[in-house]
Amino acid sequence: MTDQARTPPATPRACPICGKPVEQAFRPFCSARCRDVDLNRWLTGRYVVPGREDDAEDPE
Repeated sequence: MTDQARTPPATPRACPICGKPVEQAFRPFCSARCRDVDLNRWLTGRYVVPGREDDAEDPE
């Protein structure tokens, strides 16, 4: 038996925006709309990756 035969089938993923099944063309989203909603959230600052307080801004 090969390793591939022992690997369980991939579980269907849900779109992180709306929860619908993921479409391969828009992975990890279900549609271009949900992909654009996610991008907008990053661009408007709704999603933020926190940094450490001692991270210095560019001095220039």
